[in-house]
Amino acid sequence: MKFKDGYWRMRPGVRGDYAASAHDVTEDAGSLRVLAPTREITRRGHTLDGPVLRLDLSSPMPDVIRVRTVHFAGSVPDAPAFEVRDERPDVRVAVDGESASLTSGALTVRVRRDAPWEMTFSAGGRELTRSAGKSLGVMHDADDRHFMVEQLRLSAGELVYGLGERFGPLVRNGQSVDVWNDDGGTSSEMAYKNVPFYLTNRGYGVFVNHPGRVSFEVGSESVSRVQFSAEGHDLEYLVIHGPGPADILRRYTALTGRPALPPAWSFGLWLSTSFTTDYDEATVTSFVDGMAERDLPLSVFHFDCFWMRRYRWCDFEWDPEVFPDPEGMLRRLKERGLRVCVWINPYIGQASALFDEGAAAGHLLRRPDGTVWQDDHWQAGRALVDFTSPAAREWYAGRLRGLLDMGVDAFKTDFGERVPTDVVYADGSDPERMHNYYSLVYNETVHRVLAERGAPVVFARSATVGGQRMPVHWGGDCESTFEAMAESLRGGLSLGLAGFGFWSHDIGGFEGRPDPAVFKRWVAFGLLSSHSRLHGSGSYRVPWLFDEESVDVLRAFTRLKARLMPYLYGAAVQAAREGVPVMRAMQLEFPGDRACDHLDAQYMLGPDLLVAPVMSVDGDISYYVPDGVWTRLLDGETVTESVIGSVIGPGWRTERHGFDSLPLLVRPGAVLPIGARDDRPDYDYADGVTLRVHQLADGRSRTVTVPAADGGDAAVFEVARAGERIRARRVQGAPMPWNLLLAGVREARHPDLETTPGGVRVAAGPDTDDIEIILRGAE
Repeated sequence: MKFKDGYWRMRPGVRGDYAASAHDVTEDAGSLRVLAPTREITRRGHTLDGPVLRLDLSSPMPDVIRVRTVHFAGSVPDAPAFEVRDERPDVRVAVDGESASLTSGALTVRVRRDAPWEMTFSAGGRELTRSAGKSLGVMHDADDRHFMVEQLRLSAGELVYGLGERFGPLVRNGQSVDVWNDDGGTSSEMAYKNVPFYLTNRGYGVFVNHPGRVSFEVGSESVSRVQFSAEGHDLEYLVIHGPGPADILRRYTALTGRPALPPAWSFGLWLSTSFTTDYDEATVTSFVDGMAERDLPLSVFHFDCFWMRRYRWCDFEWDPEVFPDPEGMLRRLKERGLRVCVWINPYIGQASALFDEGAAAGHLLRRPDGTVWQDDHWQAGRALVDFTSPAAREWYAGRLRGLLDMGVDAFKTDFGERVPTDVVYADGSDPERMHNYYSLVYNETVHRVLAERGAPVVFARSATVGGQRMPVHWGGDCESTFEAMAESLRGGLSLGLAGFGFWSHDIGGFEGRPDPAVFKRWVAFGLLSSHSRLHGSGSYRVPWLFDEESVDVLRAFTRLKARLMPYLYGAAVQAAREGVPVMRAMQLEFPGDRACDHLDAQYMLGPDLLVAPVMSVDGDISYYVPDGVWTRLLDGETVTESVIGSVIGPGWRTERHGFDSLPLLVRPGAVLPIGARDDRPDYDYADGVTLRVHQLADGRSRTVTVPAADGGDAAVFEVARAGERIRARRVQGAPMPWNLLLAGVREARHPDLETTPGGVRVAAGPDTDDIEIILRGAE
């Protein structure tokens, strides 16, 4: 929200009062309290009249400093509030006549005690950002609404990322962003998943701990500042020191929660009925049969909205005309090795029998006059479940348990964005602050029910801070075009920079029927995402309805993903343990490479795979390769030339790829664990695993952990190179066969050496714990 008219003047009707100095400072139990009047105090009479801001400076964990500013303390709602960890670490506090400071870990905040107002954040002797004159204050708009506002300095060359799911350019500089969940598709400034957290390439992030609407002006009101504001009388933000972007994410997710580890089966291919298409059990069976007949591995079948009767969403009852034997149908699907997901939403249509039941029991949101809040959007006479009520949550959860008893494994938790504010919540929560927060309690209710039965997974659309704890999230409704494919990718990478570890999207796009070329290109992108779902709106997404080549492309990339599962599930375990996403913006992995700063059409899949989705019919693509000798995973060839000649090093490449290919590069020095099976995503990854060594430099070593299904370690290997000798040792794990492959190497020495198209390989038996291969030319 903009308050100024240019640099000097306020907009018509707007008035503001800014912190002028830190007039009074007190220390209490490792924290600082600062009284900041909004005018300079030079005599006692100046202490009368006018706003005085109260700042509390503290630290919830090392390298994180909390700034809480309050104007009228009696006007601050206490619910809802994000769940934020507080370790109460040891801090250093210093107060003298010139300044007051608080240091947590390497991060220090220092407040100047005289005018003008100045609060700086620094680490390692280097200033990160500051709140200076006319930055922190109280604003009133033309309608006399009350806002708290802060501005933090942007240095020259500083770039801002994050703020949740955003479909525009990855770098936020110059953008106005309102953190307010809405159902706006992927082609607008709206987003389903809004997170008031950003990070910059200067070594810090900022989390605005406010669950309601927060408006960000990222170099868009003042080009050298990030402004954030919220209506009300309090504003709390936390500055998080890195120094690297991955370190910032680790600390942010330590504060707000890290993702649960999804079950391994969820990483396989999901197939949907699509939304408005006609379907029954015969349709479902024909799809499943068609996939099997074409040798297309399928892990999950999803039933979208019309598994329930029209007008009655959600009553959680199968449409008896279409599915007369749901228990039997689910049993038959399970006998084929499939998991089952069904669509739900947090709304109750008036035609549902649950409407009267929920209204009578007080489980539905009400207006201030006590009547049930209703409208005709989506379902006629729909109402919203009041998830702030424990009884309502249990009522809703009970319906889900009935579906789990029937054989359902997962829920697609759709909607939860357009939540009204003219309502009264059961627990007294402030409706404006509940708007975004509603998505959290909705998904949390469903996730907990699933967790009662084992490793849970939801397929959620709406989210806010803390939503990352309940994966998976998908990118929402997009068109079936290359442009929408690019939008979706930008949204997913931005969401990853807000701590969300797992992300998916509708392969082929949602609205419209994709051209076969769009479908095939999207298949490659979709199977090289953390989770992969074929889904659409008015048309089916089975590949043979596009062309036979689509079948071949889907088969190739589905089987490739299954083989990559030891590596991908390792990245998933890292996301759950550290908060670093599986799909990573290039800047997250290469923060020192300025060429990566703006890249939003390619990404790293885990730490070692570079993926550049092709978004053109003819297969032409330009993409950036960071420093070093990278290897193409699909053919084992190395990438050593830039577009300007034969120079080895970083640079842009322009290539043309068929539908069965795309730029998929392995990082120099990587050792990828590749699985022995390609027919399913959930298997014993250590049994027959192949360690693919890629350009491991002399004197370097890598520890490779092959994960188990529960996220533990199934096997651990040490791979090292000394001169021309490459040695791999199994240092942990049960006796199982395994393989060592040197990618791109054509000649080497070992008694059991085998030459393959991908490089030389040695196969080891279960009792062999050590393999050494000597490269050509070594003694």
